Amino acid sequence: MPVTVVRFNLVEPGAGPASLAARYRAALEMAAYADACGIDTVQTEEHHGVADNWLPSPFAFAGAVFGATRRIAVTVSAAIGPLYDPLRLAEEIAVLDLLSGGRLVTVAGIGYRPEEYAQFGVDWKRRGRLQDELLETLLKAWTGEEFGYRGRTVRVTPRPCSAPHPLLLVGGSSKAAARRAARLGLPFFPSAHLPELEAYYKERLAEYGTEGWTMMPAAETPLLHVAEDPDRVWAAYGEHFLHEARTYASWQSGSIRSAVRSAATTVDRLRAEGVYRVLTPDECVAQGLDSLVLHPLAGGMPVDEGWRGLRLFCEDVLPRLGA
Repeated sequence: MPVTVVRFNLVEPGAGPASLAARYRAALEMAAYADACGIDTVQTEEHHGVADNWLPSPFAFAGAVFGATRRIAVTVSAAIGPLYDPLRLAEEIAVLDLLSGGRLVTVAGIGYRPEEYAQFGVDWKRRGRLQDELLETLLKAWTGEEFGYRGRTVRVTPRPCSAPHPLLLVGGSSKAAARRAARLGLPFFPSAHLPELEAYYKERLAEYGTEGWTMMPAAETPLLHVAEDPDRVWAAYGEHFLHEARTYASWQSGSIRSAVRSAATTVDRLRAEGVYRVLTPDECVAQGLDSLVLHPLAGGMPVDEGWRGLRLFCEDVLPRLGA
């Protein structure tokens, strides 16, 4: 049976506080519904200073989801590691791990937008070293023991409940990220389907004498919306998909690899490309994908339409996936 995911980034161009608050509440209600229906994971992410209100606080959102659910995991994919204070992040993740009973999955990346580093006064050129320090600090902090940190002795409490520690993966599309994961014995999360990078990671595991595994996107990982009439959805809401696709693409240089990167510049081209797919229930079942990523509020999608798509998936697709 494929892995099922509901993705939220809470984008809404031009929204005021009241509209955003309603969108956030709807996302939590959707997460609770997805939890009750048996969807595996809520996925969220992090970007800063974006005009369309892209979610900047994934761990706060994860905590709210945990309060509204009982079994579903939350994957933060990805946290921009160098922007965090390592000790504070260790505490935040430990508390979320305890609150959720171990349902938090954190993918730590280094990002690809220098302006986000500038906003927080973090040196873009030091991002690799800062990421090393962050990951090393998290692993030491979660032991509950004293350790040396920036010239002083510290101890982080409380200890998380997950053993040996909360699930932490190193994300990225570079050999440097793969080496970092292997050196620390952490799982690797390539940002796209990159078998050659997975092979490189395994070689480095052998070199360092560490153990790890890869959580890699499938060759096809489209963002899905389910509808009885896909033509209606594309005509009415295609601009929402296109806004998100163009925004995301504008941030990424040619060296960045992403499973959901689009080159489309029009709604028609976006539909033909297949990164975003609006499918009938029968079409969705027939896709045969290893993972199904629902994106009910994509690009500022109206909440009512998001609910229609999510309910249709849970009522008419999900029961048939294990058949």
